[in-house]
Amino acid sequence: MASAMELVRAGKSVTVVEKADQVGGLAKTLTYIEEDGAFRTDIGPHRFFSKNQYLYEFIEDLLKEEWRQVRRLTRFCVDGKFYLYPIRIRNVLSQIGMVKAFRMIFDYAWEKIRGLVAPRPQRSFEDYVLSAFGRTLAEFNMIGYTEKIWGLRCSEISINWATQRIKGLSVVSALKKALFPKQSGPKTLIDSFYYPSFGSGCIYEAIRERIEKAGNPVLLNTEPSAIHWEGKPASAPAPSARLGTGSATAGRRVTDVDIRSSTGTKTLTPGSVISSVPPSVLVKLFNPAPPVEILDAASKLKFRSQVYLFLIIDKNSVMQDNWIYFPDKNIPFGRISEMKNFSTEMAPPGKSSLMIEFFCFEGDRIWNMDKNALVNEAVPILERFGFFTRSQVLNAHHFRIAHVYPLYDLHYEEHARTVMKWLDGFENFYAVGRPGRFRYTNQDHSLEMGILAAQSILTGVRKDIETVGAEQEYFERGYHGAQGQRG
Repeated sequence: MASAMELVRAGKSVTVVEKADQVGGLAKTLTYIEEDGAFRTDIGPHRFFSKNQYLYEFIEDLLKEEWRQVRRLTRFCVDGKFYLYPIRIRNVLSQIGMVKAFRMIFDYAWEKIRGLVAPRPQRSFEDYVLSAFGRTLAEFNMIGYTEKIWGLRCSEISINWATQRIKGLSVVSALKKALFPKQSGPKTLIDSFYYPSFGSGCIYEAIRERIEKAGNPVLLNTEPSAIHWEGKPASAPAPSARLGTGSATAGRRVTDVDIRSSTGTKTLTPGSVISSVPPSVLVKLFNPAPPVEILDAASKLKFRSQVYLFLIIDKNSVMQDNWIYFPDKNIPFGRISEMKNFSTEMAPPGKSSLMIEFFCFEGDRIWNMDKNALVNEAVPILERFGFFTRSQVLNAHHFRIAHVYPLYDLHYEEHARTVMKWLDGFENFYAVGRPGRFRYTNQDHSLEMGILAAQSILTGVRKDIETVGAEQEYFERGYHGAQGQRG
């Protein structure tokens, strides 16, 4: 959608092909009409922060005044107690007791000493967090939830997950935050974020409106069924191009794309193609077929899926948090969000809602559970925490989405590199987004990828999409200049 918007602004004609019945992908906003009014929800909590000022301007141009700053409150629940997230040392120490606090300090000190004498090999996520935090703190705050998300032991998860998501988050930074909360300089923890009044999906609905107003079609419930191409042999190596320094890659070109909907199949002949289709699905669409090694590498790129339960609650407020994490493995869901705490427009007055997320693999037990079974799993637990009673649940909605999280196992990087190199070898094809590039990126990074793909087409210089969002620092950092302008 960002690619299409950028191209339309430059006077280009585009056709958007969307498999779902609504634009926005994982960032769309769903609306459920109940007797009391409209209840809106994102697919899990979405918030916007970025270091790229252009993205703030991009969205402000779309939303005008429908853009508000929200104070963030997020917690995680361990052994029935709620702790601030990201962790605040004072908050943790006030609840865990002296014994566990001593163990945290001892384990942390032990890892620092060990690092000087016999450093722990850095191969997996587990290696990283044990070295950085010590075992007690790592198990308390990170290991359980990470294993819940991915369905893998932390020893089987790539260290890239740590270096991408929590690089720069440390005991030292948390202590500084606790001891000097008003210190100047870059923040390590985002305390507020920007959010559209009627949900994150407003961004993409506004883009759709602009695209269609300019005379360009947005085809819903439509998907590609074949991607035809020609050029050099499929196994020919493709030179890489770096941001601002390369030129459009010569060699293979996409010639036609067959798209399929309920009305049948038709063929488009685009000058360029931008795709966010997961690579494990995408490579099977190419005709002629890619080399066997590409198909094999793509088949080894796995995704984690999610099941969602959206409850309509007969209560003005369920909790004070935007969202809460549940690392404990005896709790079947991983995260809950109260959308009214993002914007009061997300639920009618006097009522609220709760989005409950279950992490799973497509086809497993959670994936195959029906709505009533999920309600019976989730509601008694939430009742025990005192969020609401079962009698206050007015309605429940249930849906599933595959290909939500690219699975960073120990070997994913090699497979992803193989597939991406082949796809980037097309001079007029661009893979973007979290599923499209098999990169766990935030909303702002996906938008930036789309914009760079469009600029590649407009300038004839292939921009470096691959490194967007690859900064080796904690992902909770934001663009503070932009926030200051709005504060």
